[in-house]
Amino acid sequence: MSLTSSLKKIGYDLIDSPVRNHKLTQLWLKKDFDAIQFLYDQLSYALKSEMVLPEITNPALQVNSEEKNEFKFNLGITILDDIFKSIGLANLSLATAIQGGKKVQISYDNAITKEIEIGSLNSYLASADFVHPNPLLLKYLNRNDVIIITGVIYAKNLQVEIETDLSVSAELVAKLEAVADGKMTVDFSSDKKIKMQAQTGDFYPIAVKANRLKFSHGKYKDQKLITDNRDFF
Repeated sequence: MSLTSSLKKIGYDLIDSPVRNHKLTQLWLKKDFDAIQFLYDQLSYALKSEMVLPEITNPALQVNSEEKNEFKFNLGITILDDIFKSIGLANLSLATAIQGGKKVQISYDNAITKEIEIGSLNSYLASADFVHPNPLLLKYLNRNDVIIITGVIYAKNLQVEIETDLSVSAELVAKLEAVADGKMTVDFSSDKKIKMQAQTGDFYPIAVKANRLKFSHGKYKDQKLITDNRDFF
């Protein structure tokens, strides 16, 4: 099973964007047929409550390098370049360094999962008031267009395997290592395969779990995990 598929089974959406500022209780706007838009950096900026939203670590949810996403070569290189940008390797242009290949595999390791308790979220929203008068937010909530991030998976290690058309030279490996500036190791297990491991030193988000908020006439009713297989992030 691919990494994307295994995450979707537990309600998580793998982040495709080079932007990786996702965190718990962020609010996003998702109208039908429109692209998702950033709304508030955290719930407390929009709705205030005396209730506390504790963050918990979920030890049962582990992501490791055994679960991979496999792509055709050019698509994989395109996705990789976006990922590299998001973790501070924007100067690593694989498209120019590797001219052709068969496939690209991407996986993550050394991951942790942070979540908020749904019961606490329900209590917070049931007792919450707007931080200030906000007719636009009220409209979005009453139309059930607001999404909240309730879980984030963070990883430290990115692991990549690239199968090339041409033999991998020692010069190419040296060039990639030089451009990576110590943030990534490069080796080859065969003459047509490159393995990379990026160790950023800091955790960065790789997947999120999101719930749609349901309001009626300005009153909180419920929230529901998004599980309809649409890629939002």
